[in-house]
Amino acid sequence: MTRPARPARPAHPALLALSLRWKIALTVTAVCCAVAAVLGVLVHNAVARQTVGQVRKETLADLDDALDLYEYGTSREGLNSVLDPAELPAQLSALVHHGRRGSMVGTYHGQRVMWTAAPAGDQVMAVWSPYENTRRSLENLDTAIFGSAVLAATAVALAGLFLAHRISRRLSTTAAVARRITAGDLDARVGTEGVGRRGRPGARDEVAAVAAALDSVAGSLQGRLQAEQRFTADVAHELRTPLTGILASAELLPEGRPKEMINDRLRALHRLTEDLLEISRLDSGAEHPDLAAYELGALVRGSVRGTGLDTEVRVVRDAVVRTDRRRLDRILCNLVLNAHRHGESPVVVTVDVPGEGGSGGGGQGGGYAGKPYTGEPYEGKPHVRTPHDRPPHDGAHRGGPSPIPVVEVRDHGPGFPDELLHRGPQRFRTDAPGRGKGHGLGLTIAVGQAAVLGVELHFTNAPDGGARAVLRLIPPPP
Repeated sequence: MTRPARPARPAHPALLALSLRWKIALTVTAVCCAVAAVLGVLVHNAVARQTVGQVRKETLADLDDALDLYEYGTSREGLNSVLDPAELPAQLSALVHHGRRGSMVGTYHGQRVMWTAAPAGDQVMAVWSPYENTRRSLENLDTAIFGSAVLAATAVALAGLFLAHRISRRLSTTAAVARRITAGDLDARVGTEGVGRRGRPGARDEVAAVAAALDSVAGSLQGRLQAEQRFTADVAHELRTPLTGILASAELLPEGRPKEMINDRLRALHRLTEDLLEISRLDSGAEHPDLAAYELGALVRGSVRGTGLDTEVRVVRDAVVRTDRRRLDRILCNLVLNAHRHGESPVVVTVDVPGEGGSGGGGQGGGYAGKPYTGEPYEGKPHVRTPHDRPPHDGAHRGGPSPIPVVEVRDHGPGFPDELLHRGPQRFRTDAPGRGKGHGLGLTIAVGQAAVLGVELHFTNAPDGGARAVLRLIPPPP
């Protein structure tokens, strides 16, 4: 019976949290310490073997002289020889009693010595040599080896950390550029960060190769998108003139149902063409706002009135904003039309200044549910910002003098689909269940115009149902 394979143990959370630079530095340091330890042991053993061997050799020579002098009955003065010493190590004494000679480190009168001993008749002839200097020399050697290992490990660790920092910095730069490209900045490039020190393309390493590949992908993607934008603009422009002529010609048809159907479809095609042209201008980045100060409540009422749809406007707190009237009207009209087309009545447009003189509408804010808008989704719902997101400049949150005026467009239908909440409006995407039909460019144009104005447009769903679009405007400077 086979035992089931044991699952791999996950890495320690602390190791997973380390950045690449520290992982490389710690790995290099660990390897350096291991190599230093192995080399230190080898050097210590080699030097100790040589030093102790030299002492043992000299002591054995003295033992031979002492045995010769003992055999002839001559004085052994000048030799450190002793007969049957009591401090002879037991192991060495047992060896001698078996008729053999040997050597061993021990003590004599409280000092470390090297003992050599051999049989001398019925006695034991032992000779000793001082061993303290040898032991001290070996300890000094160990200290030097340890200090050298620590110094080498420190130097290698610093060098590894420096190298890892350079690699990590270049990878972080590449990752930051990739995130900018993901956010829509197709002009972002890593550039010459990965080129060799002398600027030679052939001197690139692996990190530079990744950066160059990212730049190549970004350039290719940008080229294709620009070609698509030019194609869309060219097609819309070429359709505009014949459509205008066809619309004029259709007015000459006799009155009746066929004329109404033809004019209705032609007007829809004409609106689509105009929307495509507008998106092309927004994509090109050539649009610039004509900013001026306006009363927000009056602007919103006029925009909603221009749609001709049954929409309730609530002005909880009015404010003066700095904006482009035509572009703001375009944003509000598209949001209101989208709410009526894909949502359900009632559709409510609320103007408020959260954080100014109370708590966001005092419970009559038409979808605020008594809460001031803080730039974050209610009840944990996701939200979508314009491509030009930036930190909130709400003076009410910073203690500054200028709270942010907010316009909310709220319907009571099925709400925005999850894909729109996570990815933002997509062109020609209106296939969400329960959201109706259309060519799907209204919200895309609203987001583009908001980006031109430099304001934030958020899409969320209300906790009690219904889609909610929240536009945060810019107050005029004090």
